[in-house]
Amino acid sequence: MGLFLLLITMNENNIVEVKNLYKVFGHNPKERAMPLVAKGLSKAEILAQTGCTVGINNASFSVRKREIFVIMGLSGSGKSTVIRCVNRLIDATDGEVIVDGSEILSASKEELREIRRKKMSMVFQRFGLLPHRSVIDNVAFGLEIQGMSKEERYEKAQKSIDTVGLGGYEKSMTQALSGGMQQRVGLARALANDPEILLMDEAFSALDPLIRVQLQDELLELQAREHRTILFITHDLDEALKLGDRIAIMKDGEVVQVGTPEEILSNPANDYVRDFVENVDRSKVITAGSIMRKTDVAYSSNGPHQALRQMEKLGASSLYVVDSERKFQGLILLDDVIKQAEKTSEQEDKHATIESIVHRDYYSTRPEVPIAELLEESARNIVPLAVVDEKETFKGIVTRSAILAGIAGKQHHD
Repeated sequence: MGLFLLLITMNENNIVEVKNLYKVFGHNPKERAMPLVAKGLSKAEILAQTGCTVGINNASFSVRKREIFVIMGLSGSGKSTVIRCVNRLIDATDGEVIVDGSEILSASKEELREIRRKKMSMVFQRFGLLPHRSVIDNVAFGLEIQGMSKEERYEKAQKSIDTVGLGGYEKSMTQALSGGMQQRVGLARALANDPEILLMDEAFSALDPLIRVQLQDELLELQAREHRTILFITHDLDEALKLGDRIAIMKDGEVVQVGTPEEILSNPANDYVRDFVENVDRSKVITAGSIMRKTDVAYSSNGPHQALRQMEKLGASSLYVVDSERKFQGLILLDDVIKQAEKTSEQEDKHATIESIVHRDYYSTRPEVPIAELLEESARNIVPLAVVDEKETFKGIVTRSAILAGIAGKQHHD
């Protein structure tokens, strides 16, 4: 049975697993360089002693289905070498690469060809387009190589062209297009195979800044619609933080930290990562959910005396109110509760509730909202902001001091 058909045990949420991956460039690296790697010699020391260059040094990470996983690092960090080992454009020196249960590094040429056709497509930095072909012929090129009929491949190519917003340019020659449009052609070509995994190697780095930002936004919109698995390589931290569900940071061939943008900003693994993130605008990355805290609430069915006792116990002049399903209703204020309690005592109304004194126009936010969007509201409100989920369920509060601490990159304890 071929290796392509052999299913290897994986975490069911992971579609790509890289385990203890090494790539050493040079003559006879397994015998000359790998023993030195095992001893812990540095990349520079190994180069000096053997003439071999360590491109990847014991890299391990996993990519979950339908996430954008970003690998970032400076030039020479090994990030592009890793992605080329994932689809075996480069043969690794040692380790494992498992894609949807298939071991890539030991697959035969035929098995590898099938994996590339059905599982993965790649978008390169320099577009890699054929200048003598039109847009639709460039997009359909891979399908043509597979022997697909002209009618079928054009139909698939047209769908991809429309997906990336190039409808109307099907017959244009690629050299007549702008850099941003050429990169869209490259993306459309990758999408034409309908790959489950999209590999993007510095796909936007050759573009002007404004075009780059536009294509980043378009990629996020595409991901929201199609939910593909994307492995994205970049040297730009802002790009990584914007696109990545999770990020792996590499240095000298090693993966030094893997985490969400917030984890990397809030808890850098070492000084290298800390220096990387030092000048990042945290307010655009840190979210309400990451700095919110729990707080006591009142229920709208509670009576005013019960609410008053609760507020006195807490030493609070306001209280957040939820219904029986913990859906956020608004805010009650101490003066209103006192008046309501006095009124119900005079009328001997045993069934009175606080529902009529709830201020329902009070501002609330979602956990995923960046704290940059909360600064104005937090300055306008004298009480912390309520955080609710998509079902309006109350999750907690965000204080003004927590927002300021989040921007400053400091731990905060209310």
